[in-house]
Amino acid sequence: MANKKNFIIDTNVILHDYSFIENFEENDIYIPFVVLEELDKFKKGNEQINFNARAFVRELDLITDDNLFKQGADLGVGRGKLYIVNSVKTHDKIIEAFPERTPDNRILSTVLDVTEKHPKMKTILVTKDINLRMKARSLGIPVEDYINDKVIDIDVFGRGEQVIEGLNPELIDKIYAQPTGVDVDEFTFDNPLVPNDSFVLKSERNSVLARYNPFTQKIIRVDKEP
Repeated sequence: MANKKNFIIDTNVILHDYSFIENFEENDIYIPFVVLEELDKFKKGNEQINFNARAFVRELDLITDDNLFKQGADLGVGRGKLYIVNSVKTHDKIIEAFPERTPDNRILSTVLDVTEKHPKMKTILVTKDINLRMKARSLGIPVEDYINDKVIDIDVFGRGEQVIEGLNPELIDKIYAQPTGVDVDEFTFDNPLVPNDSFVLKSERNSVLARYNPFTQKIIRVDKEP
């Protein structure tokens, strides 16, 4: 891919759209460790942002590998890599401009670190926080808002839960037994799937709430959390 870029992701992007990874094509994605720490604060609750925080952490657990913190986890054909990065030391520019060690300032420090490590690639901060965008611009950091206009209705259950009946009970048992999901090829769907399609799958003796995971090409059980 020509002009491949690095994108640093802020917490609010994930809370807005936990499937954001799909929208970055072959570019590389960096998640500052402080973002994971912030996500922990949002995992409990019944609001959409709480669901998105939990869902992203589960997705991350499925797609990560041993290279995540060093060489990056390969996201597959047509995708870039995913990195988790931890800026232990605050960048000098951040200390001079914003001495307080806040989550936002740690994210800015990560952007500067990645920029210096990859001088031939453009590094961009992606955030929906207007104040953070202003701080980034004051430091000369390229920054963009996140607008999820490349996918169809990114809301987790945006198309509604499709009810599919008459399935083999053993297939539903398999969904319950396998936390990582069941291969999508084992199912027959009337319409093409889009990321995060959700279903109520029913047989004559059991049923399950599930969704489609585009990263792993599996149908995964959805547990409703308090």
